[in-house]
Amino acid sequence: MLHELSIRDFAIIEQVHLTFSEGFHILTGETGAGKSILFDALSLIVGGRGSADFVRHGAKKAEVEALFELAAGHPAIKELEVLGLTQDDGSLLIRREILQSGKSTCRMNGQLVTLAMLRQVGEVLLDIHGQHEHQSLMRTEEHLVWLDAYGGPFLAAELEKYKQSFQEYQDITKELAKINRDEKEIAQRIDLLTFQRDEIAAARLQVGEDEELNQEQSRLANAEHLTHSSASAFELLYGEEQGGERINRAARDLEEIVSFDDSLKDVLELVQSAYFQVEEAARQLGRYRDELEFDPMRLSEVDERLTVIEQLKRKYGDTVEEIILHGEAVAKELEGLEHRDETKQELSERQASILTELGEQAPLLTQLRKEAATSLEHRVEGELMDLNMKGTHIKVAFHEDVGGEQEIQFTATGADDVEFLIAPNPGEPPRPLAKIASGGELSRIMLALKTIFSDLDGINTLIFDEIDTGVSGRAAQAIAEKIARLGKNRQVLCVTHLPQVACMADIHFSISKESKEGKTRTRVKMLTEDGRVMELARMLGGVEVTETTRTHAIEMIRLAEQTKEGM
Repeated sequence: MLHELSIRDFAIIEQVHLTFSEGFHILTGETGAGKSILFDALSLIVGGRGSADFVRHGAKKAEVEALFELAAGHPAIKELEVLGLTQDDGSLLIRREILQSGKSTCRMNGQLVTLAMLRQVGEVLLDIHGQHEHQSLMRTEEHLVWLDAYGGPFLAAELEKYKQSFQEYQDITKELAKINRDEKEIAQRIDLLTFQRDEIAAARLQVGEDEELNQEQSRLANAEHLTHSSASAFELLYGEEQGGERINRAARDLEEIVSFDDSLKDVLELVQSAYFQVEEAARQLGRYRDELEFDPMRLSEVDERLTVIEQLKRKYGDTVEEIILHGEAVAKELEGLEHRDETKQELSERQASILTELGEQAPLLTQLRKEAATSLEHRVEGELMDLNMKGTHIKVAFHEDVGGEQEIQFTATGADDVEFLIAPNPGEPPRPLAKIASGGELSRIMLALKTIFSDLDGINTLIFDEIDTGVSGRAAQAIAEKIARLGKNRQVLCVTHLPQVACMADIHFSISKESKEGKTRTRVKMLTEDGRVMELARMLGGVEVTETTRTHAIEMIRLAEQTKEGM
């Protein structure tokens, strides 16, 4: 669960530090006070995209830090292990920093991570429901995603198998289209590839030969100078009365000294060693001098070979190795084009085989989805009954239910078009959710789905940002009780404007905004019992708190406690 949240220089928040516990947390305050900004900060913690707009005016960077306590078996622990990240005693500290430039950094337990890695872990840490997320119910393309998520691991495994088959089918289809393109274009391509292959093959390149040739070219081009210099060096080292002989004479003198005074024994050994080294250097230098010769014909051959290599480099790669690899790739493509009829036959046979597989896999997916749909319908209707929508029927309709029998058309997710239908009143036929559901109904349907999926995905921290939009009266009370029930078994954070929801909280935070010295700041504080009464009274009566609204607030809290005790 989320244990602590620290925010600094984020939007209009200068600095906030909050501590959370288990149960149902409420955040209330006037419109514009910054309630939803807290949820923007939490979105960053689980991988939301950063923006320079998040940095408080005048600050260098925005900082958001969250500490999570992970119980044994929490799905986030497995994700951390997959990513090779450490976690200390069931704790996970996530930190995001956003600079004025918009660049952001992410850290988990002090280790730098990518945004993709953060999202991978964040998906199992928090389930955030924003103010407008219930609009996803209006997009029919999202309905299949909801259904598949409900279908469980067996359906997920079958869907993954289908996706792999479909991807292979798509790849083969593209390859066949490539083979079947204009014959004139293919012939031109064969001519080009043949020329490239033959040109590279004719060169008979060897990896590293250009370096050896460059060295040989330098030696041949400067043979006269090298001969003169090596002869001079040899004479200085080995000639009479030159370096070697002088060292040898010094050694003989030292031998005589050491015979009387061995304190110079080490000096004698150094000089003797130097003599032997000079002798060896002179022998090698002599061989080098004797082997040097000016060969104009060989120099011309080397120059021509290097010219060929440079021409190939300009066409096919920066190094000899790259040229060779290009030649191998060209030869492979050329072989495929020259044997395209056989390749086409093999691909066509495989395409037909995969099409048969898809024809078996897609109906199985449909069957599994229909079984899941029946179960989901009953679950949603049961949840809606708790949310004061008794008698409402939900139908998960498949394409044949909507448009009649159709020829099966395979897509990346199967052969199913799915749409959620609703009949708000008994006796009415189900109709598209997007057309007839009100905002309040959509909010309650989304809450029903969130309640169901919270039992399936293992995420034990749920966050709702004004999920009660568009509801009032008994519907608001029903939503309040539903969220309070969720808070019995998991951690729930909820922004609300409704006193019916606020009074059910276990922990109540008040968010306010103040302007001072030309700066606007957001303040957050945990309310005491008296503070809760005053905040509820404000929500009931507006700016002015009267004795009547205060009494009403006390009564609401008392009744809420009784309701929670009976859950």
